[in-house]
Amino acid sequence: MTLTTTQIDALIAETRRVAKEEILPWYRKLDDSEIDTKAHAQDLVTKADKASERELTRVGRDILPGAVIVGEEAVSDGSVKLDVLKGADQALIIDPIDGTWNYANGINTFGVILAVVEKGETVFGLLYDPLGDDWVMAERGGGAVFGTPAGDVRPAKARAPRQINEMTGYWPPAIFNAEQRSRMYDFAKVIDRHSSLRCACHEHRLFAQGGADFLLTANLNPWDHAAGALIAREAGGYVRMLDGEAYAPTLTDGNLLIAPDADSWRALADPLRMAVFGA
Repeated sequence: MTLTTTQIDALIAETRRVAKEEILPWYRKLDDSEIDTKAHAQDLVTKADKASERELTRVGRDILPGAVIVGEEAVSDGSVKLDVLKGADQALIIDPIDGTWNYANGINTFGVILAVVEKGETVFGLLYDPLGDDWVMAERGGGAVFGTPAGDVRPAKARAPRQINEMTGYWPPAIFNAEQRSRMYDFAKVIDRHSSLRCACHEHRLFAQGGADFLLTANLNPWDHAAGALIAREAGGYVRMLDGEAYAPTLTDGNLLIAPDADSWRALADPLRMAVFGA
């Protein structure tokens, strides 16, 4: 069940439209009553998240008839269960605003993520930047590309491998516990630099375009990482779970580690396993 060019073009066009109509008009214009919390005080949801997910869900059903729709906010409110991904012939995963904390606080680092999963495998991923109105996308087996509405399309390629002391990468320290953070800061002494954008969309975009050497995730939310993992692989990266197992968008536990190649991944994995697992 392969996506057609028409379906891919429609997903991109509708993502752009929804961002213009439901996301950008509220940027830096929300009041406190239009921002709520979910799992904890830093886990935010806004009226724009909800409105854009509703509209992307509606058009997703038209573009991909019969597909299961899994939206971050629908899972959060309990109206959709993540388990539906495991048995779905085709599913559309939606992150209506990735980096909601940034969006709600007026920081220009947020995006929209779409992934299409067929029988447990990601076959299409889109990382869209509403402010830049551009995207990084990949089809399974088709390579990763950067695209714009003007037709500027160019390959997205992971950075060439380098020594571990020259590496820069992303991980979200606040999501790890205190003991893990302490060990990870020890690990940070052997690399060049680490950071967190509070936005998986842009961290995955940076990796796929050669702007970072690695990504380590603290969770496996498919709306955060299914698209990015496919795009990283299609950009030439090496994508595995930190324990060495293969990544799949149906996994719910563990940590994903992405690096430019297998040797770089192995150089990072051993010290990061010690940091995350303590053994």
